Amino acid sequence: MQLITEAQVQTLLSRQPAAAQAALREAFVQLARGEAAVLGRSRATATGPDGAALMVSAMGAVLPRTLGTKVYATRNGQFQFLINLFDSVSGLPLATLEANELTRVRTAATTALAVQALAAPQARVLALFGAGTQARAHAQALRPLRAFERVLVCARNAAAAADFAAEIGAELVTAEQAAREADVLVTATRASEPLFDGSWVKPGALVAAVGSSKPVARELDDTLLARAERVVVEWLPAARAEAGELVLAAPGLLAPQQLQELGSLLEQQPAPAWDARAITVYKSVGIGLEDVALAQWVWQQLQAPR
Repeated sequence: MQLITEAQVQTLLSRQPAAAQAALREAFVQLARGEAAVLGRSRATATGPDGAALMVSAMGAVLPRTLGTKVYATRNGQFQFLINLFDSVSGLPLATLEANELTRVRTAATTALAVQALAAPQARVLALFGAGTQARAHAQALRPLRAFERVLVCARNAAAAADFAAEIGAELVTAEQAAREADVLVTATRASEPLFDGSWVKPGALVAAVGSSKPVARELDDTLLARAERVVVEWLPAARAEAGELVLAAPGLLAPQQLQELGSLLEQQPAPAWDARAITVYKSVGIGLEDVALAQWVWQQLQAPR
């Protein structure tokens, strides 16, 4: 069994982002076809002897070639991730991966799949709510996908927002300006309450909410959900259990047919046509399929002859 380090993971993912994203896309299509399965997230919490808030979480997936679990420890809000990968034919363990970098990349890479499938072909303005790890990962992953002429940044920490905007050559704006002007809007925060008024979002926009995977927190309000033509999620069972936008929405606000899984959209050929009048929401909570798919890809690259 192989131990794959953070340095190895980072090198491979940074060198071949398009190939890694293709592997992720393949896994979502396999899920849509019933060729893959997802293990939902489980959590256990306790208070440490020093008073620290402790949590252990696990999730995973079964793919045609491999199966695996991602486990992670949380101490006072700080995370450490590992992925265990097994061979689907023999059942034998293949590798354990240090997965902090993989986790950072996989969330943004999955949003990139959603943007490719759902955003306006002529999208020119990207807005990012947040100035942390995921905001940076999304800026890196999404800018090559469209000819964005402007990138807008809004974050509650003014100093962090200013530094982030300067770092990526973006404009520092208010929440209202970001919501009104963006063709693609990403929320990557730890907010527990909606970040902006959903009536501000313009028709044809794609709003990707990726900041929370807990049912008590939401970044988007009911106004935006009511205006959305559809809400796209990674996997419906996880979204219904963990997405605060869905759990906290007013009863009956979303019709069942408005909720769609990303894999089913990616499988469609030809791809669904973009509607200039329709708002689309993509809500991510993160699922084990993404982790196992990228872990499998990383492991495969390391087996290739040099």
